[in-house]
Amino acid sequence: MAIAGSFTGSAGALAHLTPRPTQTLFNDNYLSLGDMNFTQQFLPEVYEKEVERYGNRTISGFLRMVGAEMPMASDQVVWSEQGRLHVAYDPVVTTATTVVIPANAAGGVQNVIGAGATIVVASANGLVVEKAYVQAVAAAVAGAVTLTVVGYAAPTITAHAAGKVFVYGSEYAKGTSNAGTSVDAAFEQFNNKPIILRDKYNVSGSDTAQIGWVEVTTEVGTSGYLWYLKSEHEARIRFEDQLEMSMIEAEKVFNAAGAASFITPAAGLEGGNQLTGSDGLFAALESRGLVYTGADFDAADGLAEFDEILQELDKQGSIEENMMFLDRGTSLSIDNMLAQQNSYGAGGTSFGVFDNSEDMALNLGFSGFRRGSYDFYKTDWKYLNDATTRGLVGDIEGVIVPAGTSTVYDQSLGQNISRPFLHIRYRASEADDRKMKSWITGSVGGNYTSDEDAMNVHFLSERCLCVQAANNFVLLKKA
Repeated sequence: MAIAGSFTGSAGALAHLTPRPTQTLFNDNYLSLGDMNFTQQFLPEVYEKEVERYGNRTISGFLRMVGAEMPMASDQVVWSEQGRLHVAYDPVVTTATTVVIPANAAGGVQNVIGAGATIVVASANGLVVEKAYVQAVAAAVAGAVTLTVVGYAAPTITAHAAGKVFVYGSEYAKGTSNAGTSVDAAFEQFNNKPIILRDKYNVSGSDTAQIGWVEVTTEVGTSGYLWYLKSEHEARIRFEDQLEMSMIEAEKVFNAAGAASFITPAAGLEGGNQLTGSDGLFAALESRGLVYTGADFDAADGLAEFDEILQELDKQGSIEENMMFLDRGTSLSIDNMLAQQNSYGAGGTSFGVFDNSEDMALNLGFSGFRRGSYDFYKTDWKYLNDATTRGLVGDIEGVIVPAGTSTVYDQSLGQNISRPFLHIRYRASEADDRKMKSWITGSVGGNYTSDEDAMNVHFLSERCLCVQAANNFVLLKKA
């Protein structure tokens, strides 16, 4: 029975309700939910278990699969990468009897083409190819070096506004002295600096006294009941995700002229230092790696697009094993592309397991394949699919990462060690390990470090990413 009118503070409005000795519904002891604006006669049915509407929400794991983490004790990490073994310049300007290596190609680089060298001269598209002999090398003028050449097929060579040239050998007369050109080993030096990442979780003393349990299943696979520290648990997972996201997305600071610069910290967070940023994975690949745009890998010409990538890898380190971390759309496109190449079954269907039996499980996906001399292992990268990370933007379609290592001298260990091309360096010493620090301040939870009626859980890490041999990585971007 519903009570007429509304409760406006009159106690007499409840007089006609008749209490009953048992928890039994009668027509005079029932309050309908619509009749009340301050309480309920019966508590709602509450599910104590949290619904996992987004599944596993963490996006970390990429760097754990392809890299390693190692300590360092400095503000900067520096490494050297070997240069090319052979000599080539692109572009060059050619006339009938000269090859001019412009300042943007020769400036700051030792001229390694000497008199007596034999060279290949080609047009920009590589379709016009001629052999020539270098008779003389003029002194550099405004950074440009001019080679006087004689063609083999004819005394003159074809003029090119933007040609290419590389050395394939030399030729000298009998009894020659002072022959050859001394070439120092070429290398490039790169560096990166760690950034300090911080976050915290705050809960007041009053909230800690309001106990409420929630049964949850965590992102790491464990389950159980959590009190108010459920938010602290999620804050920690979020911070661990941001450690990886920062290594992927970080950027160094440059000014309008393209020179290294800095950012002034936010007010109250100065700390005495300027912010210079750090080189993340995407930034390193944009500047030093291979970037392939507009690849849709559809059934019509997807294989031809993929072969373009292979041809570019041939020009680099030619590392045979590579891992592909892709967004969902690109991953499915590659599945479709590979299915078209499969001769088994109608339409290139692959049954994949149980001896490829059509009566058993149907497999419409490919986890690995071989093309040319390269092996590729394909997986979805959740970071590119999540609606609150790169899935919100959608410009990056995937990354091809070489499964290789480089041998370097580690000053901390005092010996040569092999490291993955992709690895993280974090600050650590005997006094302090800053890989992942966590501490509590405040006056709640048994910790008494200040008069603040709250508990603050702090997180800190100081780290950077080293992308070595970036020329072997491929960044897939939308056009």
